Amino acid sequence: MSARRVAWLLLAGLAVIAFAIWLSSRRHLERDMAAGALVLPGLHQGVNGVNTVTLRKGDGTHATLQKDGSVWRVEERGWPADIGKVRKLLLDLGSLTIVEEKTRLPANYPQLGVEDVNSPKATGTRVDVAAPGHTWAVIIGKSSGGKSGYVRVATAPQSLLAAPLLYVDSDPKSWLDHALLDVPVARVRQVEEHPAEGGSFTVSRDKKEQTDFAVSPLPKGRELTSAAAAEPITTAIGSLTLDDVRKAAGTTDPPAARATYHTFDGLEVELAGRKDGTHSLIAITARSSAKETTAEAEQLAARLTGWEFEIPDYKYNAIFTPLEELLRKPPQPAKKPASAQKKADAAAHPARDDTISK
Repeated sequence: MSARRVAWLLLAGLAVIAFAIWLSSRRHLERDMAAGALVLPGLHQGVNGVNTVTLRKGDGTHATLQKDGSVWRVEERGWPADIGKVRKLLLDLGSLTIVEEKTRLPANYPQLGVEDVNSPKATGTRVDVAAPGHTWAVIIGKSSGGKSGYVRVATAPQSLLAAPLLYVDSDPKSWLDHALLDVPVARVRQVEEHPAEGGSFTVSRDKKEQTDFAVSPLPKGRELTSAAAAEPITTAIGSLTLDDVRKAAGTTDPPAARATYHTFDGLEVELAGRKDGTHSLIAITARSSAKETTAEAEQLAARLTGWEFEIPDYKYNAIFTPLEELLRKPPQPAKKPASAQKKADAAAHPARDDTISK
């Protein structure tokens, strides 16, 4: 064997050994990076720059969260998003850490809920996060206990077990800022009620120190169930929240009920209610009769005018309580003893005498 051939073989052997050493070190590096590595590198540092978050499921539900200055909005509703909830999602995504590698086989993705959401049968939720110059996309699958869950970077074949466990919802209304109105009972002086059933009435008090509200007019011979009977009405718009929101349409059915709340400092809040199937809807108008609440009324009007809000049924029923529900039931006539009733019936309907001779 020539010296030249021996040299070539030696070089080839050295190359193989060097490649094996490099491959071994590379695999060791990948193993080190797998456990404890971030699922979405760069997101944690870039959270403040994120301006769009999209959540989508295979059944077609989707929510788009858009940042407008310092305000996040739910694009499908046009209403502000719950900024605390949005920020928690971004921080959890940014800190999402690999616990363990799982399957790379697409056929096994459904078991973990990380299949592509283009399929109507997909159970996971795809989350797309966008910031200037960078995007991240991950499919959030099923949970694995209370602290971790299955995920897959949307562009990668490798599925992962990762922590923390993420709860995401693609329904737009779940991302809304649910705070609607907060007029505590301590401010309320009077409520004018025009319920859908029964006559109109007024709930009022003269001084803030009075804990109970008077109700007028009361039907003749009737009385309230208690001195605090009107309390559900007067407290109904304190910490009032919405379930959903929609733009008010000009062709909607007229309101079935109205209630106008007057405060001691001159704020007036009128609520017009109607039912749309199983949905309890209200529209809100705010105005002021005093200088000290003019700015408050203008802020409320700017935020609430032109919208219809779906609120919980129990709140709707409290706001538009019929007068009859505040009153004691009228006493029932006393029943006569059975023997006395028979005598009364006999006197009213004497028996026919067929024995009279013709």
